[in-house]
Amino acid sequence: MDEYAAANAAPCVATVGTFDGFHRGHASIFERLAAHADAAGLPASAITFHPHPRVVVTPNDPPPLLTTPEEKTDILRDHFDGSLVFLNFDDKMRRMTAEQFINDILLDRFHIKALVVGYNHSFGHQRSGTADQLADLGLKAGFKVEVVSPVTYQDMPISSTRIRRVIKGGEWEDALQMLGHPYPIRGRVVKGIGQGRRLGWPTINLAWSERKLLPPAGVYACSALVDRVDYRGMMFIGVNMLNPQHVVSVEAHLFDFDRDLYGADVALYPSHFVRPNVRFGSPEELSRQIAHDKETVLKLIL
Repeated sequence: MDEYAAANAAPCVATVGTFDGFHRGHASIFERLAAHADAAGLPASAITFHPHPRVVVTPNDPPPLLTTPEEKTDILRDHFDGSLVFLNFDDKMRRMTAEQFINDILLDRFHIKALVVGYNHSFGHQRSGTADQLADLGLKAGFKVEVVSPVTYQDMPISSTRIRRVIKGGEWEDALQMLGHPYPIRGRVVKGIGQGRRLGWPTINLAWSERKLLPPAGVYACSALVDRVDYRGMMFIGVNMLNPQHVVSVEAHLFDFDRDLYGADVALYPSHFVRPNVRFGSPEELSRQIAHDKETVLKLIL
């Protein structure tokens, strides 16, 4: 996979989209992309954008990200064997008409022979080009277009917007069902205040992206990917009431793990919600609750 790559000179079969979260609806698009590429004997390319288009289009109200570019790349590496290309979404691209985007990007740069998009895909200035219009333009320009039907959950289409909404509403299990894969929170391990270690529960603290949508505050069962090895543990998201800095932290205690990870890139995957964040009267009370949390987590993951 070729991240942040220049477009290939060779013809290809492609898909275009933001693909934030890479949910089950996106996965169905990529299944059809692979099928078209195999049938045509051509390479497959996934064309996405950075930053998220709404950062440029609605700068005062950009959506929080389900996946940062690094997280999206990691997920696609597990689901896609083709080229991944991040286009810089800037004001020039925002002003492109649908016809300009097809001619200047899809045809001149990528030489596409077929395009696979989702049912709600739109493109061009002010999202003027719908998926149906894209099919008509593709017919005129000489490439095939498949518009993939929605994947539903509880009788409603899955979308990145819907997943953001249920995460904010605390419906964590529903969010994971719609995603179809663990939810990554990736960041560099930094020093915390050391309270966990003093209590006998050492944690790794992540410097997470401020653009990332975090699950609701509380304690979760989790897994962690460290040097491509999975570890089990429990994690805390939120403001530690005993931390004088009163900042939102993302930290995890990994079971049977005692390595120094300062400066390392680590991905944490919250799986089961255990309890909300609450205030404790003393460090000792917190330590007793953490021990109880571990018992709960072990029952959930075993």
